[in-house]
Amino acid sequence: MLRLSRHLAAGCLAVASAFGLGAPVAAQTQIPLRVAGNFSQNTKHVDGVERPFFAGLGAASGTPLAVNYNPLDVLGIQAADSLRLLRSGAFDVMSVQIGMVARDDPFFEGLDLIGVSTTVPELRRAVESYREAFDQRLQQRFGTRVMTLWPFGPQIIYCNAPINSVRDLRGLKVRSFTPTMSALLQHLGATPVTLQFSEVYPALQRGVASCAITSATSGNTGNWPEVTTHILPLGLSGAVQGHFMTMAAWRRFSPEQQTALTREFRRMEDAMWDIATNSNGDALSCSTGGACSEHKPFRNTLVTVNEADAALVREAVSAVILPTWRDTCNRVWAQCTQTWNSTVGAARGFTIN
Repeated sequence: MLRLSRHLAAGCLAVASAFGLGAPVAAQTQIPLRVAGNFSQNTKHVDGVERPFFAGLGAASGTPLAVNYNPLDVLGIQAADSLRLLRSGAFDVMSVQIGMVARDDPFFEGLDLIGVSTTVPELRRAVESYREAFDQRLQQRFGTRVMTLWPFGPQIIYCNAPINSVRDLRGLKVRSFTPTMSALLQHLGATPVTLQFSEVYPALQRGVASCAITSATSGNTGNWPEVTTHILPLGLSGAVQGHFMTMAAWRRFSPEQQTALTREFRRMEDAMWDIATNSNGDALSCSTGGACSEHKPFRNTLVTVNEADAALVREAVSAVILPTWRDTCNRVWAQCTQTWNSTVGAARGFTIN
């Protein structure tokens, strides 16, 4: 548990006493914050950004916090259960893989549908267009608010057998983690296998899956190239994540503290976007025997992306991805299509009919 130091606490008491800002007991009161962070294998995100962020959040925001932080896998939590755990009050803040929790409400996956936003700049425009509607829906359905929204980066394909094209996925078992990703894989003739990140390495190693999808950075830091041989760097989506805080926890803070916390979480969000923008190139190069400066060196074969592959994914967006999501989401909430068309659709030039 992270606590104010004795010297800092004493200093706060002295200032409060000198200016008549309240009783010493009030000045010492710390606000608890139970945090479930991202998967520990994502070391660049967890150790490089998330863990130090929560360790320093109290000081940075000027808020007396007692933070209890652990990654999801250390806590033994399934990513798909995150929203239900937040709604139950088991945690105050959680790092959430949005594609995994979309099974609880398909509207959330509209942020990052497969094939719609395949580059980081495209995805950022989509995320910003959807943020307000996403947050409103999250508060209404799960009593939780958005603190950050950010991607791991372009999602690419790792395989433990030779491939030359996305067409070579036909007949293979491929790790998926969102409903529309599964729809694309089925469209390609592959069998989707739903696995959270911590389960993928052993699945590839044991042949439970032949291929898997993640970002270049996550694949490298998760040591996937130890158990794969080929990487096809065709961007499919961004794997958008979020840090969500329960409204019950949010109401513990004063308006001034809420403003400060919002500022600091946005700072962490920007750092995560920076990783997605700047780290994936080096990670891919390192994983495929190229120049390497910030990631682990491996020697997987880099498969050349051809226009036919990109065209096949674009065709699948209109033929499969958007209709599948529309039908699933509209059954849950009749406003799905209208909201998406006016936000992500407008930002990315798509319309769901």
